Amino acid sequence: MNTKPKIHLVWLKRDLRLQDNEAIFNALACGERLVLLYTFEPLLLNDSHYSKRHWDFIKQSLVDLNNELQNYNSKILVVKSDIIAALNQLLTVYNITNIFSHQETGLLVTFNRDKSFKRFCKNNLINWHENINNGVQRGLKDRDKWMELCNLFYKMEPLDFKPNENQLLTTNEIEELEEKFNKPTLETDLDSPFQKGGRTTGLKYLNSFFEKRYENYMFHISKPELSRKGCSRISPYIAWGNLSIREVYHKAYHLKKTSKHKKALEAFMSRLRWQGHFIQKFEMEHTMEEASINKGFHKLKKSVSKKYQIAWKNGQTGYPIVDACMRCLNETGYLNFRMRALVVSFFTHNLWQPWQEATTHLSQMFLDFEPGIHFPQLQMQAGETGINMLRIYNPIKNSLEHDKDAVFIKKWVPELKNLKIPFAHQPYLMTEMEQQLYNFKLGQDYPFPIVNIDETRKKASDTLWNMRNNSLVKSERLRILKKHTTSKPKA
Repeated sequence: MNTKPKIHLVWLKRDLRLQDNEAIFNALACGERLVLLYTFEPLLLNDSHYSKRHWDFIKQSLVDLNNELQNYNSKILVVKSDIIAALNQLLTVYNITNIFSHQETGLLVTFNRDKSFKRFCKNNLINWHENINNGVQRGLKDRDKWMELCNLFYKMEPLDFKPNENQLLTTNEIEELEEKFNKPTLETDLDSPFQKGGRTTGLKYLNSFFEKRYENYMFHISKPELSRKGCSRISPYIAWGNLSIREVYHKAYHLKKTSKHKKALEAFMSRLRWQGHFIQKFEMEHTMEEASINKGFHKLKKSVSKKYQIAWKNGQTGYPIVDACMRCLNETGYLNFRMRALVVSFFTHNLWQPWQEATTHLSQMFLDFEPGIHFPQLQMQAGETGINMLRIYNPIKNSLEHDKDAVFIKKWVPELKNLKIPFAHQPYLMTEMEQQLYNFKLGQDYPFPIVNIDETRKKASDTLWNMRNNSLVKSERLRILKKHTTSKPKA
């Protein structure tokens, strides 16, 4: 007979919140004493998709959670360990019969880890309960019932966090456990230019958006500079689970009843729904991490150019809007949707590089890196799904239309700040005399364009449109539509 104290455990992953957390809610409902665990796993610490900005955000989120848990005389057990090693250590002290976590739509390494963890739980007579996170459904073969399930999810009221008295392991008990583990520091540089992690900060962004900023949402969403305030800026807090999609949706829904800016809220709510759509697609087609969803595009071969890739990563392509976007992303971790699409389009179409070559740099730079959005979006912008419209973004057209006064360009490409606006958009149009007038030297102060966008656009367009007529691309298109859309295509 096991005489160790019995507890249940919640394994926190990308759900770093107490409120509207189905795993925590269901664990608390059992009535047993409970420990909340977060593990800094070496397999993710060493994964090339992650970077320091992600781990700092997570650490800040954990500090914020611990501040909230002080009200309950508790804290998160935070360790640096593989999850199975951590559980083996805990099992020397406690009898753990039930573990709760959310269903993670993550990378291949987390998928394989979860399979090993499932075997571990079975061998140790532990019930592992995987719970719905943000409405994404596991095990669907197609989308026939997906919308119905989504609607039911959004209609439910967000779940409360109401532990019974002394239900959570106390701070002292957690601190005793910490002595048995490699305990990581949660200190971070709070002067960094990135948004800070934690629910408290996430709610500040959310509330300021709904108080006033949302009014310009539709007008500023595509503008690289104005979107920095006109968009919600809550994507990192959703990606790492400080906020739930459902609670954000409910706030927008209730505000819409009295707001004079209903269309702005409807546009915002629609994009919340799209977030779930893309993660659901990745959940149902995990091979997208490494290969195009449309197998017909697997035969597309592109020559890798490290020279092009380095120029793109560092914002040295000779196209100011592209360079401004990449420098801004590298320094702040944020770009609006249109500019993200533009830099991927430039990489895959104008530089003619495989989208796979962009995955790790972008994932490391995006503070809101979410695998379920990252890979489907890369493939869509690269034109390798066979179901989406082929969009090859013209950097000059987008620059003139969305940053007409070159405010964003001059902010992030300061070597162009003294040029007249037309030259800030297209410095390569300057004559030798004009360069002398501005004390500016092309190829020295700022690079010449590394490719001709008209020629490269034509090559990419011709190649991809021709491939869409390929029989395998066509058959794959029908397969994808059948699996990932609610209305079935005609053969």
